[in-house]
Amino acid sequence: MYYVAHRLFAAHDRALAARLAQRVADKIGPENVFLPFCDTNEEDLVAEVKGRRLFELDRERLGNLTGMIAILHGPSLDDGVCMEMGYAYALGVPVIVVTTDFQTYSMAAAGPRLEFPDPIVQAAATHVVRVARLADEQSAGAAKTRFEAFADRNASQLDWALEAAVEELLGLPARRPATASPCAGAEKVAFVEQSPYLAWQGALTAFAPAAGYVLRTPGRFTAPDPVLAAHQDLTDALAADVLIADVSGPETPPGAALLIGAASACGTRIAAYQPRLTFTHAHGREPNWRNLMIQYASSTHLSDPATLDEWLRS
Repeated sequence: MYYVAHRLFAAHDRALAARLAQRVADKIGPENVFLPFCDTNEEDLVAEVKGRRLFELDRERLGNLTGMIAILHGPSLDDGVCMEMGYAYALGVPVIVVTTDFQTYSMAAAGPRLEFPDPIVQAAATHVVRVARLADEQSAGAAKTRFEAFADRNASQLDWALEAAVEELLGLPARRPATASPCAGAEKVAFVEQSPYLAWQGALTAFAPAAGYVLRTPGRFTAPDPVLAAHQDLTDALAADVLIADVSGPETPPGAALLIGAASACGTRIAAYQPRLTFTHAHGREPNWRNLMIQYASSTHLSDPATLDEWLRS
């Protein structure tokens, strides 16, 4: 089964994902492709707790994958897609990321260029297909206006990116050995992923040692080689007994989302820390305090230091 991971919340995102899914289906058959929202019948699904049911349906597919293509654009990466990438990565499933974002990123003006704002996304990807420039003007054909010509150049850019991503995915070995397994050692290890949006949340790191855990924290944001350090962060997080992820921000930060997915695939205890709740609402679905893939993958939601300390000691 091949999984197309994409942002769900706008028609143009869903349409792009459907185009990509159709390209994969044309090569291997539609029965071998899973497209969220479409194949979970999200628009019309009726369930007692609809968000949880959608999570369960997606997780069933995530646990039995041959490969994944993830669509990611812009500096604010979709947290549901990042969660799904982390889940696939932990299980050894190859992940191709496709983007037509013309920007790249760095931790410093002269630092190494990164494909995404958080280097852990690049580290978890098997391959990144980036098409950063419009197709040439000849691809516009006989368009009547400059706007039609511009639209055609963007459409050609998308077509090339989708085809390249499909070819890359289908040319990869089906599955590698899982990256890591939960820690079986004598030490209790806690990995704390802090929100890059809230520097003061550094206080979260004090609670794990006080509760008897060996503390591990990310090194990728200050390392000379951020991608190499991100691989180590993944290794440390996957070997931890608990993951404490601050999910504060406009949406769950991409690193926290990816690590929650990876930890969920390994059966690790996960605390999603978010002091200030905001809710999303969708037709027939319960209010969700984060993307439903984050909300239901997490073992618990914590909103203050006292509850975090209590959870760690339980």
